[in-house]
Amino acid sequence: MIKLHDLEFEPFISEAEITGAIDKIASQLNSNFAGQNPVFLAVLNGAFMFASEVVKRFQGDCEVSFVKMGSYKGTESTGEVKTLLGLDHDLKGRKVILLEDIVDTGNTLVELDKMLRQVGAESYHVATLFYKAEVYDKHIPIAFKGIEIPNKFIVGFGLDYDGLGRNLTQVYKRKENTMTNLVLFGPPGAGKGTQAAILKEKYDLVHISTGDIFRYNIKNQTELGLSAKSYIDKGLLVPDEVTIDMLKAEVELNEGAKGFIFDGFPRTEAQAESLGDYLRSKGTEVHAMIALEVEDEILVERLLERGKTSGRPDDADESVIRNRIKVYYKETAILKNYYQKQNKYFGVNGVGSIEEITERLSNVIDKLIK
Repeated sequence: MIKLHDLEFEPFISEAEITGAIDKIASQLNSNFAGQNPVFLAVLNGAFMFASEVVKRFQGDCEVSFVKMGSYKGTESTGEVKTLLGLDHDLKGRKVILLEDIVDTGNTLVELDKMLRQVGAESYHVATLFYKAEVYDKHIPIAFKGIEIPNKFIVGFGLDYDGLGRNLTQVYKRKENTMTNLVLFGPPGAGKGTQAAILKEKYDLVHISTGDIFRYNIKNQTELGLSAKSYIDKGLLVPDEVTIDMLKAEVELNEGAKGFIFDGFPRTEAQAESLGDYLRSKGTEVHAMIALEVEDEILVERLLERGKTSGRPDDADESVIRNRIKVYYKETAILKNYYQKQNKYFGVNGVGSIEEITERLSNVIDKLIK
């Protein structure tokens, strides 16, 4: 196990496996380009080690050139490819072997394809040491592949995490947390609070309620609480960054937790993206949005009944209850669509005994943690 910056990485591909893959690619190149004096075009920075090993093994005449591209920041591709160092070699009419350290999204290849067409290369073939087949969806063929890998973030043998790890002679993958993180939703009266209390005990999860966090920070006059109160006092919405900072602080207080139940957050797609980005930086993710589904009339009946003993005025007025339900659906529809696109939305029937509903929720969660 190694640690680079804030992330831990575990061994993934040995030096012997890498050497074997390079030997295979070099053998194919020697067979296909014998006597043709190709130009090896290495894509910096990541391909420098791969390029060195391939060129050393090439048995005929060849030339070597470099181009530098960039699209990654931290562990995520920005999706925007920039040319940081252009071609310094005349490739017009030449046969080019494009050496890539890794092919994943293929965004870099699309830009290189444009570049090589513009300079008039006779032909080019892509050779990559690592290949992520499950995420590559571009039209450019990959002629020579070393090792096919799943969609994991890796470092070593030229690949880095914010500058570190390139010199490693074997490859490591980011260590993944075995946490289970749930976004729990339910309309007023669906029994979400009751189920959250049961689930956190059953699965040893930490229940984080945005409302509770706000009240705690404001009551204790923390820096974040004072910041939030300054907006509330002016009748303004608390900015997302303040809310997410409160949530981050709560997660940090529970380092080593088996997972979290997020209650009342996110409320918007922007908040969902912020939560996702933060959890990915911790080596984990939101695994599911689970929503309790109950018909409106049953919800109204439940809340009016609860209002007889709860003392809450918003449980005693039917028009207020119906408006609260309407607001819930308006907010949830956005997130339902967001998580459905990721196959992470699960609707659960919220009608029945507490035990029956717990069992339905548990059936969903048990499948997630297998």
